[in-house]
Amino acid sequence: MASNMKTLPLFETVETNKRNGKRKAPDGVSTSNLIVSAYVGNNAEIFPLVLKLHVPEGSRVADVTFGTGIFWKNIPPDKYRLFPSDLKTNVDCRNLPYAAESMDAVVLDPPYMEGLYRATGRELAGAGTYAAFRQTYSNGQSTNEGPKYHEAVLDLYFRAGREAHRVLAKNGVLIVKCQDEVSANTQRLTHVEIINEFEQLGFYTKDLFVVVRPNRPAVSRIKQQNHARKNHSYFIVFVKTNAHRTKAQRKS
Repeated sequence: MASNMKTLPLFETVETNKRNGKRKAPDGVSTSNLIVSAYVGNNAEIFPLVLKLHVPEGSRVADVTFGTGIFWKNIPPDKYRLFPSDLKTNVDCRNLPYAAESMDAVVLDPPYMEGLYRATGRELAGAGTYAAFRQTYSNGQSTNEGPKYHEAVLDLYFRAGREAHRVLAKNGVLIVKCQDEVSANTQRLTHVEIINEFEQLGFYTKDLFVVVRPNRPAVSRIKQQNHARKNHSYFIVFVKTNAHRTKAQRKS
């Protein structure tokens, strides 16, 4: 039997629901095509996804540990206003040549293995089979002065984080690459240590990406394994929220 009920156009149905106090149908579409929090891959594949989600196109981005530019390999050069620098360009990430609040985003990826800071006689750790890694990630500086081992890693991150906070505009984004490590047979969760310190500096931890290396790590010699071998690293996304707090203020 034919129905006498009139079929309303969609917009009329929505307006009628509004007047009747009914909940409006939600906007958007159903999809599984989302940026997720963990990937098996390399930095050049995953870094563009981090930017896509958190840094608008056209932003002023200071990559202060640019190195060989691996992060930017798959990003069109006209997509962002990129300011690349590192020690090879005579720019230290702990003392940047930019005015306060002049950048929309900062990218920080210093050496995160303690062996790249440690002097052994006249040679730094990271030579030999690790030479390619040191050439890409390390400035080759010894630590005869100042903190040593894992504390040297944290010292560089923390000083660079304070400088990033200075040059970032309000609500600016800081993208930090790091990896946990075992130091002196002690588990050091570097990403947790960085997050704790940076939130005291005035950053909000907005996101965390896990990057799992596609190949299995190996060692030349091992007697006994006491910790799981690290095969993942992190991109941590921070947002500048408030002014830098002094050490005295952080203790109060």
